Amino acid sequence: MRGPSSFYSTPLLMTQLTILRYPDSRLHTVAKPVAAVDARLKLLVSDMFETMYEAAGIGLAASQVDVHERLVVIDISEKHDEPLVLINPEIIWASEETRLGEEGCLSVPGIYDGVERSIAIKVTAMDLDGQLQTLAVEGMLAVCIQHEMDHLMGKVFVEYLSPLKRNRIKTKLVKQKKDDERDGER
Repeated sequence: MRGPSSFYSTPLLMTQLTILRYPDSRLHTVAKPVAAVDARLKLLVSDMFETMYEAAGIGLAASQVDVHERLVVIDISEKHDEPLVLINPEIIWASEETRLGEEGCLSVPGIYDGVERSIAIKVTAMDLDGQLQTLAVEGMLAVCIQHEMDHLMGKVFVEYLSPLKRNRIKTKLVKQKKDDERDGER
């Protein structure tokens, strides 16, 4: 299912942002509502798309780039030609039927695991024109929206996993960061 075309907007490619990596504590910050759809926000949206595409992702929440506002960009298309911008998104309905699916995250690079999500949702959000829209989606897009909205609530997908798995992932990523920093000094 696809929603209204006004949700979609082709961004101008601008600056690549730094994606926070788990277990960075800033990933647990709850995002505040976007106050205004203005030039600053439109530039942020463009920068987020550039960052997401460069990292080979399909979704990015502003919280992941250390901007703690309720903003999500998504493009699940193979050709990167269906950009979706959700400003102040709210899930107003979620199906009771769920599915366990493998997820990954730009903030948790190289890690994939199963997460249970509703297979269909309805979400309200503003588009880049500041217009409130309702979008009914299912499948991959529904999963992606739920995943990105978790970021806005300060939640990373690994928090759905067992404490043992979460601790292993944390240890692996902390070690990887130290190795990357050491390699950068050479």
